Amino acid sequence: MPNIKIVTEVAGRICAMPVQVGGTVADGDEIVVIEAMKMEIPVPSPASGTITSLLVKLNDVVAEGQAIAIVAN
Repeated sequence: MPNIKIVTEVAGRICAMPVQVGGTVADGDEIVVIEAMKMEIPVPSPASGTITSLLVKLNDVVAEGQAIAIVAN
């Protein structure tokens, strides 16, 4: 099973995390929601699989291009 690192394309604050480590996601499911410029921007999973690691927590501030989770498919 290859691991896929999920990165954010925007900088901002993590305002929602609808997944948990060990949970399964489908291609396109939201991994986290980032608040940036008074907007909520979802970060989708690029593939189906199992969340093996969450690299951020609620209210963390993230940078553009930062890894936020790892999915094994």
